[in-house]
Amino acid sequence: MTDVLVVGAGPTGLTLACELARRGVGHRVLERSPRPFEGSRGKGLQPRTLEVFDDLGIVDRVLAAGADYPTVRLHLGGDAFQEMRMDELHAPRPDVPYPNVWMLPQWRTGELLAQRLAELGGAVELGVEVAGLSQDADGVRATLADGSSVSARYLIGADGGRSMVRRAVGVGFEGETFETERLVVADVLVAGLDRDRWHVWPGADGRSMRLGLCPLPGTDRYQLYAPPAADAEPTDAELAELVALTTDGAVGLREVG
Repeated sequence: MTDVLVVGAGPTGLTLACELARRGVGHRVLERSPRPFEGSRGKGLQPRTLEVFDDLGIVDRVLAAGADYPTVRLHLGGDAFQEMRMDELHAPRPDVPYPNVWMLPQWRTGELLAQRLAELGGAVELGVEVAGLSQDADGVRATLADGSSVSARYLIGADGGRSMVRRAVGVGFEGETFETERLVVADVLVAGLDRDRWHVWPGADGRSMRLGLCPLPGTDRYQLYAPPAADAEPTDAELAELVALTTDGAVGLREVG
C-alpha cells in the first residue's frame, strides 16, 4: 500500500507529486491519458505560482522557457489599431520577487514539472485510468479501468474540472457553466503575423472578440481563440477561413495542433 495516490498529472498533480517526493513520502501518480497534455490552454503563471516553482527548484527553467505577456494590439480595421497591456509591468520587491504574470504554454509547464519529479525519483504512470473508489478504515482502494486495483492511505483528486474523484466522493464544483459563453482554443502555426504582440480583432460591435492570436514563447506557435460559430467543433478549414476573413487575407493559418 502506497502512502498517497495522486489521480491526474496536470500541473496541480505534478506539483503535489514533487512536494511528496522531496519529502520522501511514498506515492504514485496516475494519468488516464496515454501521453502528457499537449496544448497551451492555460498559459499564464501567477506571481505566487512562480514563488512555489522557486521553492521546487525549477523557476530558472520556467523563466528561461517563458516570457512576459506582450502588448495587446487591437486591430480596428484597415491600418487603424490600438495598443494596450493586460497589466503594467512591475519591478521585483523583496516580498514579491516575481511580480508579473509569466507566459508559458501549459504543456511546457507540465514538461518541466515532470522533469523535476523524475529528478526527485518519481514518475507518472500514463494510460492508467481510475474507474471507481472505495474507502474503509485502512485507507482507499482505487479500481482501475483494466479491472485491477491500487490501495493507498490517502487519495488526491487532481483530475480537473470533470473530476471522477470529485463525483465519486460527492464533492460539488462551485460556480456555474454558461453554455452561451464558449470559446474555441487551438495551438496554430500562422504566416504573415509578427510575434512581438498579442493580436486581437474585435467583433463588429467593438466590444466582443472575433479572433485572438497570441504568440507562445519558446515555440513557433500562436494560441488561437475565437467564439464558435456553431455548437460543433470547427474544422481546420473553417478556422483557416475565419483567420483569412478576419484579417482580410493578411494572415494565413498553416497548421492546427
